[in-house]
Amino acid sequence: MGELSNQLMALTVLAYLTAMVCYAGEYAFGRRSLIGKAATRPARQLVGAGAAVDEVVEPVVKAPAKVDRGEWSGRIAAAVNVLALALHAGTLVTRGIAAERMPWGNMYEYILSATFVGSAVWVGVLLRRPALRHLGLFASLALVVLLGAADLLAYTAPAPLVPALHSYWFFVHVSTIIISSGIFLIGAVPAAMFLVKSGYDRGKRSFPYTLGKRVPASAATLERLTFRLHAFAFPLFTFGALIAGPLWAEASWGRYWGWDPKEVWAFISWVVYAAYLHARATPSVKRSVATWIALFGFVTMLMNLFGVNLFFEGLHSYANAG
Repeated sequence: MGELSNQLMALTVLAYLTAMVCYAGEYAFGRRSLIGKAATRPARQLVGAGAAVDEVVEPVVKAPAKVDRGEWSGRIAAAVNVLALALHAGTLVTRGIAAERMPWGNMYEYILSATFVGSAVWVGVLLRRPALRHLGLFASLALVVLLGAADLLAYTAPAPLVPALHSYWFFVHVSTIIISSGIFLIGAVPAAMFLVKSGYDRGKRSFPYTLGKRVPASAATLERLTFRLHAFAFPLFTFGALIAGPLWAEASWGRYWGWDPKEVWAFISWVVYAAYLHARATPSVKRSVATWIALFGFVTMLMNLFGVNLFFEGLHSYANAG
């Protein structure tokens, strides 16, 4: 089962990569993109005599509907994305069977689980808001990068849990952190694209703002999605990090708080995300400023995931633990 999980992991990354390429096809060549709009724009003809020249638009003659290759590319991307999600689920299930436990016992399994939640949330957004399908390019890119990092930096063979994790709090604490982390991951995608799109709308033409010209969704739509995802994930993260975590720490180590590196960085992440929600609810704070705070929160989450596990010693350092 462990070897099967590894093979499914490779197929999962390949499927997300394929979906990313197909999303890129729609992003660049779909009718809602800049290139697509230019290709379908009505032709203009200059008519007149002497110095009087007027620009008129030719009557649009309905032609047989042509297949929009960009649209088909987007549909294929969505289908492959769903297939990747199924393969991702298979990777987790077989990993859990091989280890005879929930597959959350080390850094490798945590990344697998958090990215699975993120992928599931993205598919849910895709089904509810098909007009936001172009964001799949960046969502799938994030999934490929994180899964690749998990395989290259954190892979651990299936093994029993370390003694410190044998507790019912293992399910309560870790599951809520995984779910909230996966939602924060997907929430960072529209947050980044909101900053790109709003910057392009304000006249910025340097990279990465040039990406905004191919984004059909409005900046306001992207910002609202960012807020909704973060507002949903924050209470879960609060419960997992600041309630269930300290209770488990007291039961296991006899104290609620010990300034362990992971505890400290989890608290930093909580403060940053709380600051984002407060800024988002404050009328005097610009939405772009609030969104930058949300992205900084995601950076602190990555630091807690990779930096603490790989470079710090502490009671929570399970990078290579079973």
